[in-house]
Amino acid sequence: MDPVTIRVLIADDQELVRTGLSMILDAQPDIEVVGQATDGNEAIALALSLRPDVCLFDIRMPRLDGIEATRAIAGPGTEEPMAVVVITTFDLDEYVYSALRAGARGFLLKDAGSALLAQAVRAAASGDALIAPNVTVRLLEAFAGSAPAAPLPQPLEPLTEREEQVLVKVAGGLSNSEIAGELYITLSTVKTHLASLMSKLGARNRVEIAIWAHRTNRMPGRL
Repeated sequence: MDPVTIRVLIADDQELVRTGLSMILDAQPDIEVVGQATDGNEAIALALSLRPDVCLFDIRMPRLDGIEATRAIAGPGTEEPMAVVVITTFDLDEYVYSALRAGARGFLLKDAGSALLAQAVRAAASGDALIAPNVTVRLLEAFAGSAPAAPLPQPLEPLTEREEQVLVKVAGGLSNSEIAGELYITLSTVKTHLASLMSKLGARNRVEIAIWAHRTNRMPGRL
């Protein structure tokens, strides 16, 4: 097998969805679907036996849902966490934040399209993370509508000008590569700024960074 091939496991209880995702990904020259699961328990078993580079999990599945399956193979305390990309539909957005805390690395809507799907898989495989912009926006809207009034959070240390710029890009749903391109900096520099932002904001992941940006009025177009 070509050493650069990204091995993917798909888990979804709908055969039509599994087949469609598999056809899209197998058509990519650098991606190969190595397994398919119909529920969370089967997804965990296949993930542990196949050790794919990326797991693509639906959220709502029988027996064990995608959030718990994600936590089992990528959650806090996992010795060798795997890369998980969660796929969801508009009416399932309320679960995405829970999936983030369970260790998921990327998020897509099922109608995101083949190009974005392949991009998310490649990003996850390379240690990056991709959250579809419309998912990020919907998460923030849900957060704004449900979060109780609270004092604006303050960073543990002041943000630098460049960290502020990266913050806004993350809030807009851009991937690390897109941020690097728009700010004319290297990918490693983006990752350094993200690590610093997580430390200063007490955030565990990109969506928590985006939520902080939303609460402090640092969303794209507002600076």
